[in-house]
Order: sequence, then C-alpha cells, then structure tokens
Amino acid sequence: MNPQPCQRWRERRDTYRPAGEPIDPRRYGVEVVLERDARAFVERHHYSASFPAARLSVGLWRSRGAVWAPELAGVAVFSVSVQPAAVNRWCGTAAGVELGRFVLLDEEPANAETWFLARAFRELRAALPAVRAVLAYSDPVPRTTAGGAVVMPGHLGIIYQAHNGRSVGRSRRRTLVLDADGRVVSERSLSKIRLGERGAGPAADRLVAAGAPRSRLGEEPAAWVERALREGPFRRLTHPGNHAYAWPLDRHGELPPAVPRPKVLDLQEARP
Repeated sequence: MNPQPCQRWRERRDTYRPAGEPIDPRRYGVEVVLERDARAFVERHHYSASFPAARLSVGLWRSRGAVWAPELAGVAVFSVSVQPAAVNRWCGTAAGVELGRFVLLDEEPANAETWFLARAFRELRAALPAVRAVLAYSDPVPRTTAGGAVVMPGHLGIIYQAHNGRSVGRSRRRTLVLDADGRVVSERSLSKIRLGERGAGPAADRLVAAGAPRSRLGEEPAAWVERALREGPFRRLTHPGNHAYAWPLDRHGELPPAVPRPKVLDLQEARP
C-alpha cells in the first residue's frame, strides 16, 4: 500500500503534503507555548475554529533563514477529555490527557508530523509527570457546509499509527448537529442552555450567531433550543463513532488489548 499523504491546515482549509518529504531539524524547535498563542493559532487554522480545555500546549517553531527567528508552525494541545471516563476506558488509567488538537501549517514537510509529535510527548512528560497516558481520536466522517463544500474530509489517524499509537476501539455511535458552516454544535452547550447552567448565555449567543432565531419573551430555554434547531440552518448527521488511539507514558501503564487499525477502505465507507 502506498504511503498516505499528510493532512495540513491553513485558515481552516485542509491541504495535503506528499508522503516521504524529509524535515530539516536544524530549522525547527519544539517547546511549550503560552495558551493564548496556542488558542489564536488553533482557532485561526483548525477546521473547528475551537480550542479545548487545555492542560498543556506545545508549539512547533520554524525559522526560515540562517539566523534563528522562530515563528509558530504547528500546535499540539493536550487537553481535559470531554468524557473523563473515556480516558480510563481507553487508557487503563484516569491519570491521562487527550490530544485534543494537532495542527500543522500547509508549508511543513510530510514527516514533520511524527517528528513534532514525538517531541511534544517529550515536553508533556517533562511538564506534567503525573500524566500516565494519552488518548487521541480520529474522526473518519467528512464535514461539509450546507452548500456541499468539504470543510473536513475525515481522517483515520495515520499519524497516530506512525507514532505507535495503539488502536483500542471506537467511540459510541451518535447523532451530531451541524451548523451551516459544517461545524458541530456542542451537545454540552445545548445542555447548558436547556438547564440554565453556567455558560448558558454565551452558548445561546453562539447558537444565534450560527443562525438560530432569538428566543421569544417567556419562552422556556429547552423549548427555545428545540425550536432553534428546527427553524435554524442546522442539520443532523449520524456518526458511527471516532477511532481511539492510546499511548502509555510510563512502563507501568497497561492499555486495553489492541484492535485492528482502521484502513483507507474504512474512510471510504464512512463518507456520506
């Protein structure tokens, strides 16, 4: 099987680098990056335009000339899992983090991913020594705008496989709500609005910004959410579940048994 091309991002649009391109390590450095800088980079370039609850952000720094003048070319975000029980389920320990975002710009050579990811794990071990495992998901289902333009083509986690991530299973089947731009409307945000929890106001503002009608005077929050999803430019997408990968960070970590790694055929079958 031919090596798969490597996905890259810029301004929330994906491109691909041909497999086999070498990286020149003399032009690159890897170190922890301030959250504000990581957030700005991820929100600008990642298709979701969102930033997870980070525990540590690591940057790939690149210099173009002979004089070291670094600029941010990639970010790995180790985050709190949206589903805390998932870390324990897939990693065999609750003392784990999720690789919530992994973004490289479109200029970076193909094997920059594995080079960067290995060093990002090294920074994680040094900065958060209590962390014993890392969980990552690959989402095989493409996202499109309401007009049919592809904003995320789906991926199988080839970079995770290359970095010896253990394929440990698949998350549960679920139904996603997509806005007109193909972004997922967070079920947690909808729940906050329905229940009037902390953060309900900003969540409602985001829903309106995505095209939902404003709530009516005296309308119950739960009723407004249902009307907003019905009358707004939202679509439902049946999702078969993400592929899960796990890495132990110490010699005592015990992962669940491996399952067969997803292949390109699985990606084709996942397309709507």
